[in-house]
Amino acid sequence: MARRNVFYAQSGGVTAVINASACGVIETARRHRDRIGKVYAGRNGILGALHEDMIDTSRETVRAIAALRHTPGGAFGSARYKLKPIEESRAEYERLIEVFDAHNIGYFFYNGGGDSMDTAHKVAQLGRELGYPITCIGVPKTVDNDLPVTDCCPGFGSVAKYVAVSTREAALDVASMARTSTRVFILEVMGRHAGWIAAAAGLAGQGADEPPHLILFPEIPFDRKGFLRRVQQCVERNEYCVIVVSEGARDADGHFLADAGTRDAFGHKQLGGVAQEIATMVRDELGLKYHYAIADYLQRSARHIASAVDVEQAYAVGRAAVELALAGQNAIMPCIVRKSDRPYRWVIGQVPLSRVANREKKMPRRFITRDGYGITAAARRYLEPLIQGEDYPPYRAGLPDYVHLRNHPVTKKLA
Repeated sequence: MARRNVFYAQSGGVTAVINASACGVIETARRHRDRIGKVYAGRNGILGALHEDMIDTSRETVRAIAALRHTPGGAFGSARYKLKPIEESRAEYERLIEVFDAHNIGYFFYNGGGDSMDTAHKVAQLGRELGYPITCIGVPKTVDNDLPVTDCCPGFGSVAKYVAVSTREAALDVASMARTSTRVFILEVMGRHAGWIAAAAGLAGQGADEPPHLILFPEIPFDRKGFLRRVQQCVERNEYCVIVVSEGARDADGHFLADAGTRDAFGHKQLGGVAQEIATMVRDELGLKYHYAIADYLQRSARHIASAVDVEQAYAVGRAAVELALAGQNAIMPCIVRKSDRPYRWVIGQVPLSRVANREKKMPRRFITRDGYGITAAARRYLEPLIQGEDYPPYRAGLPDYVHLRNHPVTKKLA
């Protein structure tokens, strides 16, 4: 059987461990040189295929590829670019097939979230329609943890660990000066429609009076009066109040508290600044001194405090993508299947791309306390295993020693 090449691409917002998945794909493909040719990576995600702008990973050393496992960001560049439905933009999909054909690409591994799984699914469909043999495997990734079917999403465990640690440390800071200084601290975290990251902050404390005292989830409509009353009560009881708010917090009518009025390339509303909105309420209504922080990119790039479980799972889905493709599978995504909570045991399963494309998994109501401001014991059992273990990167001169690939371009063959 003639060897065919791989096209691998990273899509959407990157994570602390997306490169670990890339490492899993590339190292596994290299172990199967009898069946797989070269691994080409798309420069800036799927745009690398559309523009025939690809990177030849075979030019990288074994050591450099191995170092991807502990390097954050997207080593080959990512992009927020969503292909339209085939019937609306058939030319784009045909362009992908044209580039794949020109470079003898028989495997397409797309590392991303729900929109990316949709793209991989559509390419598989078009390949069958046009009679072009292309194996399309989705590689799960999203800090939002909102892909369905899979128990968790690679990238989430490390964000969860960062947010829980940051909440605990910031709370100690606020508590130490609450009597004469800041009374309310607000941490804004990512999560447009699903409150998984905000929920992870709940791991920072155990009891009702331990921070975070209030968590604002997208799944629970924001009640301004009820919220302010709880803040006042918390300050009276504890001298301070720590609040974690998801960027997707919304009111009873479904309006985001922080809608910037613009949309990203995937068509999602741009959010940000909800912490300031909450802080303004606290100042104007309660007259309390506050500070707020927006975790933003810091939460998804913090490889120095990544979860060892997350790193292992990210690598495992990359490796599994290649193994499933070589086993003849197509239009599927490797997923994580939980076998037990304590001790935490998991295996790699698989799910058709049609079941995960453009679908979101939100926090189940049983994971949120009855009052809507905290996490339940069930949520804690689910979350705790995902942040376990440390996988520190190597350090040099006091800083993490991350790899910078040479990213040699593949010679273009098309106009």
